[in-house]
Amino acid sequence: MIAPVRSALESSVSSSRLASLLRPAPDSAVAENLRRGRSPWVDAIHLLWTLWVFLTPLFGGGYTWRWAALTLLTYPVFLVLYAGVLLAPRCHAPRYALSMVVLGLVPLAWYPSAVSYFIFGCVTLRVSRRGGYGRYLLQLVGLNALFVVVGLLAHYPWQALIWIPSMAMIISLVVNFETASHEQDAALQLSQDEVRRLAATAERERIGRDLHDLLGHTLSLITLKLELSRKLADRDPVGSRREVDEAETIARQALAEVRSAVTGIRASDLAAELASARLLLEYQYVHLHYAPPPPMPVDTERALSLVLREAVTNIARHAQARQAWITFEQDGRGLLMQIRDDGRGGVHVDGNGLTGMCERVAALRGTLAMQSAKGEGTCVTVRVTLPAATTPVVAPVTPDALPDGATS
Repeated sequence: MIAPVRSALESSVSSSRLASLLRPAPDSAVAENLRRGRSPWVDAIHLLWTLWVFLTPLFGGGYTWRWAALTLLTYPVFLVLYAGVLLAPRCHAPRYALSMVVLGLVPLAWYPSAVSYFIFGCVTLRVSRRGGYGRYLLQLVGLNALFVVVGLLAHYPWQALIWIPSMAMIISLVVNFETASHEQDAALQLSQDEVRRLAATAERERIGRDLHDLLGHTLSLITLKLELSRKLADRDPVGSRREVDEAETIARQALAEVRSAVTGIRASDLAAELASARLLLEYQYVHLHYAPPPPMPVDTERALSLVLREAVTNIARHAQARQAWITFEQDGRGLLMQIRDDGRGGVHVDGNGLTGMCERVAALRGTLAMQSAKGEGTCVTVRVTLPAATTPVVAPVTPDALPDGATS
């Protein structure tokens, strides 16, 4: 009875230890993949390169019992070290990478397949991000010089002492530069998400302050008027009705002010869309030039905002542009909005969401024209006629209200 219980407890303890060993550190490569929504096994694809461990005997020496024994001894150790690189904290990961280098150098005289371990160690050495590329380059040069020394002592041919260090240097630099580029893109995306979050928070706070300033005093005054009316209802009916009339007048004024405030909040759509367009295009390495839009009715601004969003999305996805321009021109009641890029062009009117753009412009009784010669970029021109001056218009957006550097 005791023996099965003890066996179960030992099995449970061993499984918990294994789970703790496989749990990634918060700043490990696996944890970062999980934060980005990627599979924790995505880096395991690089293990396909270890196929060279099993193919190296084909190029000399052949498959022998010594090769099989050294493979059975070293390959599991390599897998443990590679898992350590991915699961350990960034500050500890280089220890596992250097251990791979040692695993590749020590048996080199008797086991040419160990070259793969050496290259893996060189590639994964910079996982800690400490010291910058200068320190990493010095480490690469030193390790490959050590490889040449060990290769000379092991009587490797001079050709191998040239191409193996060269391959290790090239693969290490390419992989790490690509990794650094992906990290910069991720950091840029995070900063843009933070900008959007802060902008949304600031807008909510502004709306809250405006509504508090607008309604707080007004509702308090209405409450006082109604309380006074209730007290005067029996002894002064005329005064009571006067207080009720005044409360009604104040309520109507408050309603008009709320509608005006809501209109102002809605009217920020186009300015916000321009700021979002700048963030989206800069993330795609497209520099956007634009100026503040002129005053216009709310319905017109809302429709133009949707057209602008669709056009900018097309630039980001399909144009392969380096620069884009958004301009507004007003001549009397005529308003022109132009979105232009220097991309590849060749866009068709019946694709890329342009049909929906045309429908929105048509609802304003305007026109949309597009020029998109292949290799000469795309230019979308929207012309609308603004209603008469009696239509409420949006307060003009000043450059101060836009992000720094928004104007060209």
